[in-house]
Amino acid sequence: MAHLVISEEVRAALQDGRPVVALESTIIAHGMPFPRNIQTALLVEQTVRDAGAVPATCAILQGKLKAGLSEDEIEMLGKAGLHVPKASRRDLPYLVSQGKNGATTVAATMIVAHMAGIRIFATGGIGGVHRGAASTMDVSADLQELARTPVAVVSAGAKRILDLGLTLEYLETYGVPVLGYQTDEFPGFYSRHSGFGVDCRLDTPKEMADLLKVKWEMGLQGGVVIANPVPEQYQLDDVLLEKTILQALEEANQLGIRGKNITPFLLAKVESLTHGESLHTNIQLVLNNARLAAAIAVAF
Repeated sequence: MAHLVISEEVRAALQDGRPVVALESTIIAHGMPFPRNIQTALLVEQTVRDAGAVPATCAILQGKLKAGLSEDEIEMLGKAGLHVPKASRRDLPYLVSQGKNGATTVAATMIVAHMAGIRIFATGGIGGVHRGAASTMDVSADLQELARTPVAVVSAGAKRILDLGLTLEYLETYGVPVLGYQTDEFPGFYSRHSGFGVDCRLDTPKEMADLLKVKWEMGLQGGVVIANPVPEQYQLDDVLLEKTILQALEEANQLGIRGKNITPFLLAKVESLTHGESLHTNIQLVLNNARLAAAIAVAF
């Protein structure tokens, strides 16, 4: 396919019918500080391998959509950090036509994965409807991508800085199933709790794989959110977390931070206010999602 480069390892796995898990690169360039970003990205890839699947970290490099990065390419993205543009669906034509680099969001990673023929994708948390969206209209492109692109996204819910209730309403409107893995409650990213339910609970990777197969066999377009709560020992205190998020949101409002810059700002601010605890939780939930995604890919 024009503009798409699939690594030899990922291509061989796909041709042989072996399980492959897509991974995003925004978490490398924008989601964590150097050098933890590189260390975590490589650890996530190893976690996927240990669980029996092949990792395919996605990005835009020198104007090419890439599924499967080398260790050197991951290190380059991690060192460049915020200098690498954050790439969603709308950014792809520009970055590709201009021969530039880009770190793929959930939406862009779904696009690259779908082009490559990868059905399962592990991330930290999906984007969604931002708090105050009634006046700002700030809604992540991740949600529209989930409505149109047939890739299952394993996440620890939506990022807690968002309006989780409205995010779930949006997904319902566009027919995106929200499945709870061994949980009846939609997880709140840093926390196992949100106060909101999931559409249905499934307790094994095979049940998840069976649902995905049936959905796509019936010709129902779009993806699926597989909500996988952070392990209990790593979750943050709900009351302290909400207080921290409100403080971060107030500071972002005072500074006039908007659009694609708001999420990395808020995540960094929450990390600062929790003295690094949120970063540790973030790493653990990503690893947890990678393990589950690999198990689902094996079953699928």
